[in-house]
Amino acid sequence: MSDAIKHECGIALIRLLKPLEYYKEKYGSAFYGVNKMYLMMEKQHNRGQDGAGFASIKLDTNPGERYISRIRSIEQQPIQDIFSQINERINDEITKHPEYKDDVALQKRNIPYVGELLLGHVRYGTFGKNSVESVHPFLRQNNWMHRNLIVAGNFNMTNVNELFNNLVDIGQHPKEKADTITVMEKIGHFLDDAVAKIYKDLKKEGYSKIECSPLIAERLKLSKILKRAAKNWDGGYAMAGLLGHGDSFVLRDPAGIRPTYYYKDDEVVVVASERPVIQTVFNVPFEDVIELDPGHAIITKKSGKTEVTKILEPLERKACSFERIYFSRGSDAEIYKERKELGRLLMPKVLEAIDNDTQNTVFSYIPNTAETSFFGMIDTVEEHLNHKKTQTILSGRRELSAEKVEEILSERPRIEKIAIKDVKLRTFITEDSSRDDLVAHVYDVTYGVIKPTDNLVIIDDSIVRGTTLKKSIIKMMDRLNPKKIIVVSSAPQIRYPDCYGIDMANLESLVAFRAALELLKDHNLYHIVEEVYQKCLEQVDLKDKNVVNYVKEIYDNFTDEQISDKIAELLSDDAVNSDVKIIFQPVKNLHKACPKNLGDWYFTGNYPTDGGNRVVNRAFINFYEGNKERAY
Repeated sequence: MSDAIKHECGIALIRLLKPLEYYKEKYGSAFYGVNKMYLMMEKQHNRGQDGAGFASIKLDTNPGERYISRIRSIEQQPIQDIFSQINERINDEITKHPEYKDDVALQKRNIPYVGELLLGHVRYGTFGKNSVESVHPFLRQNNWMHRNLIVAGNFNMTNVNELFNNLVDIGQHPKEKADTITVMEKIGHFLDDAVAKIYKDLKKEGYSKIECSPLIAERLKLSKILKRAAKNWDGGYAMAGLLGHGDSFVLRDPAGIRPTYYYKDDEVVVVASERPVIQTVFNVPFEDVIELDPGHAIITKKSGKTEVTKILEPLERKACSFERIYFSRGSDAEIYKERKELGRLLMPKVLEAIDNDTQNTVFSYIPNTAETSFFGMIDTVEEHLNHKKTQTILSGRRELSAEKVEEILSERPRIEKIAIKDVKLRTFITEDSSRDDLVAHVYDVTYGVIKPTDNLVIIDDSIVRGTTLKKSIIKMMDRLNPKKIIVVSSAPQIRYPDCYGIDMANLESLVAFRAALELLKDHNLYHIVEEVYQKCLEQVDLKDKNVVNYVKEIYDNFTDEQISDKIAELLSDDAVNSDVKIIFQPVKNLHKACPKNLGDWYFTGNYPTDGGNRVVNRAFINFYEGNKERAY
């Protein structure tokens, strides 16, 4: 993606189902779980790069022994920072106490992070400052083992104010109005309530106070707690939690917006945000890694019993399509196939734009995530050429010489690596006054392969703000003096903000929205902006679920092609000599390529939850009023 988007987080949960001695004997180390967690977090580094956290719980410890460990980092390489600290601590303990080296019981009792239940998180902050206090996992502490709660998630709630007020109404005093805090405290409230009721029942049954503790662990119903806590959540989420005594859960939102996968055998229960992470780290086949159904939770009791249970009634499945286009690792078998198909489906429009002149067209891509779509596009070019060759040979087979046939058969798509990303430069783009000049040099180009008679087709996976295209890529492509520059987006036009965990919080930053505004001016229709603003204002205090996304009316008077052409106009200026055209994927083709992930609200404005419509209207009000605050 040419525009960097700070986006959603990644979670990883491991529950070891055997005693630590088992892993020492079979795999040579009692640190098996820690090592696997490191790999799972590194394999999801693509999902979050500005913070990472890790927590572990030891089962069946004695009173007075530490059983919860947590570490978080916002260093430049946070995952490596975390595990280097863990490794250093482990080595220091073993060096100081050589008797720990081969005694798993002593390791578990005395060395932090060595436990049976582990939770990892990689973060891309979408709200607030990137302080270490904002990094998951979050910890809610209590002297009662069962009331200790650790939470980490890939999520964003659209109704934080409502959730915050709910906590106040039940007598709590939350320390912060943030969705992570409100979610954790909501779960914590019902956890406290459940523990207190079980304890009261056990006392009535004649059990002593010390006898109650293990019985509370047995009787605690996490599914009931989650149903009560999540009742009013509005957002996209994969929420993971650990209880101090050893229960764990991962809950997925009812629309399936955020992804969750799990694997279970007799040694481990594993949950992650991406399927290939589990496949690679645990060396298991595709079909053994299961997608968690929307509205369901995978719950593992302290006993090791694991079940998948429905917590919330599933809504229409609207799994995030951006996962497939960009965010998830392309090594997933389904995602790889889908990204190739996105490239294939674009080719009819591309061939039309170049007048079928493949001989005078160079095809390339913007590194690195657009590469798979590029392969699909080239497959289609080759099919087009093969058909063209066949027709040419058949139509003139009597007159063709061997040399002519060889010339016809030798035609291939012209593929070149044109855009080269200089990743190192990103580090220094910090100061607004120098940002534009530095952005212009984030990409370099390959000289000497483009002729003035050539079209240059370059595919990107999506175009969000268009900043890097305008300030860097298009201008650098123009230096090669092509006849025409055709920028192809494997995603449709991004017209609306996201509110479920991807950092696209406002409207005015989206180039498609800016293009629509310019078209309204061009056609003397800008009064629609005022009308939409008034309609959005009228819905601010609407309490029912009939909130409408009126921002759609900004786009209603124009075709996709008109908006695409205006975007091309906005992203090129008088200094660009080449003719610039931008082609976007039609929404219907996105659905065709990614049939299981139909969440398309960024492109269509069809939000899967009521909160989405509230957020987009608030985003428009903020735009109109010049308010730079987030809409959620």
